[in-house]
Amino acid sequence: MVGRPVDHRRRAELLDAAVDHAAEHGFADLSWRTLASALGVSSTTLVHHFGTKEELLAAVLARLRDRMTLAVGDAPDLAAAARAVWAQSSDPARRPTFRLFFAVLGQALQAPEAYAGFLDVVGVEWTGALCRAQGPGTDPAEAARRATLVVATLRGLLLDLLAGGDEARVHGAAEAYLAAL
Repeated sequence: MVGRPVDHRRRAELLDAAVDHAAEHGFADLSWRTLASALGVSSTTLVHHFGTKEELLAAVLARLRDRMTLAVGDAPDLAAAARAVWAQSSDPARRPTFRLFFAVLGQALQAPEAYAGFLDVVGVEWTGALCRAQGPGTDPAEAARRATLVVATLRGLLLDLLAGGDEARVHGAAEAYLAAL
C-alpha cells in the first residue's frame, strides 16, 4: 500500500511555521508534540511531511539558513557590501531569525557531531558574497581574510545588539567599523 504523496506547498507552510515557532520559543526543546500542538496539526501530520524528527530539524536549519541569506546585490566594494549586510542583519524585523541562529550556533558548538552539516555551511554565504564584492582582481586568500574579519565583526556586533546592548552604542560602533573599511 502506497501512502499519500506529500503536498510540498503544505510542507513549506508547516516548515515556515516551525521556524517561526522555534524563533519564538527556542530550538533546544523542539518536540513533535509541542510543535504539532503549536501548529494546530497532529504529530502524524508532521511525520507525513518530514519523516523523522531529525529530518524536521535538518529542514528547520536549512530554512533558517535561507532566511539568513543577505543580499549584497552588486555592491561596488567590500565596504558597501558590509554596509548592506549590517543594514539587513540588524533590521529589527529580522531579529527573531538571528536570535534563533545564535541559539542554534551555541548548541552546534556544544554538539558538533550532531550539527556537522550546519557548522559546515554557517557563514559560507556571507563570506562568499563579501569575497565577490572585492572584485575578481583581488587575491582570493586576501579576499577571504578580509571577508572573514567583516563577518566575525558584524556577528559580534549583532550578538551584542541582540543581547540587549544599547542600540545607539552598537550602531555607532558598527558605523565606526564600516567607515574604517
